[in-house]
Amino acid sequence: MAQRLGWRRKDRVEPPHVGERERKLNIESVTWGKLTWINIEKPTSKETEYLGQNYPFHPLDLEDCLSRIERPKIDEYEDYLFIVLHFPVFDRAARVTRPSQVALFLGEDYLISLHSGELRPLANLFNDCQANESARQENMGRSPGYLFYRIFDRLVDYCFPIMNKIISNIEAVEDDAFTKPVPHTVREILITRRDMISFRRIIRSIISVLDSLQEGERPILKEEDTEIYFGDIDDHAHKILETIEDYEEVIDSLSDTSNWLTSHRIQEVMRMLAIVATVLTPAVVISSVYGMNIELPFQHSPFAFGIITGVTVSFVVAMLLFFRYRRWI
Repeated sequence: MAQRLGWRRKDRVEPPHVGERERKLNIESVTWGKLTWINIEKPTSKETEYLGQNYPFHPLDLEDCLSRIERPKIDEYEDYLFIVLHFPVFDRAARVTRPSQVALFLGEDYLISLHSGELRPLANLFNDCQANESARQENMGRSPGYLFYRIFDRLVDYCFPIMNKIISNIEAVEDDAFTKPVPHTVREILITRRDMISFRRIIRSIISVLDSLQEGERPILKEEDTEIYFGDIDDHAHKILETIEDYEEVIDSLSDTSNWLTSHRIQEVMRMLAIVATVLTPAVVISSVYGMNIELPFQHSPFAFGIITGVTVSFVVAMLLFFRYRRWI
């Protein structure tokens, strides 16, 4: 957790209701009681400039909201928390899970979320709160800290279907390991392993933030029992991590199997090439000798070609029978 101590708060500004200007800025909000949830999808510098004018946010935090490579973290200030989280999103084109960033500001009576719109559970939760009074009461009826917990819990639960998809891919590769061509299997193993490593990295970043949330007391979260609520999310995240690490052993075993199959295939090819080269050796030797410009037996005989061909074929057949007898072929 980071603390930026040099930043002084602005005069308190009440959370504004979204008007015509805010709608043009792609800002939506929903209010229940004293709590306002402001949601910004695909934020730009105009949206962060608006937040800087109306809230006491540090300029570096607003800059981080626009960064796609900002590491997950918690920054604590006197009157708000700034939290950056990464959650997995599957990229179908690249066939890999990549992180999607969510930035959250938690104040005394507001929560502001900024994200790319790829995380459907977050968008669906906000839409439910906008359209349904019971959803607003359930999710926004207590405090910003509890609303943050509800968002966090939904997004962690969203990781389970992605994990199940990765497991399904691993099991499919396992089935194909002995039925599909080796190059295809190797490629699928590498793609699946890359996907699993990326997913595991994202889950570990979530766990690091959860560990920070459970350390110490924060005024913004003082109304919530963080040890119980965020501990429950932490249990889910650890379960995901442990499951994916168990399947990491499976993919490692498949990789070893694939390497063995590749080595075995190379050995088989080299063995056949060695047999062919050995079988053809008598023919090469005889043709080389009779190709020399010297007097040789049967050279002027009208049956020379047949005799030489017969001797060559006899050598080849004898060697094949010998290899067969030794079970080399």
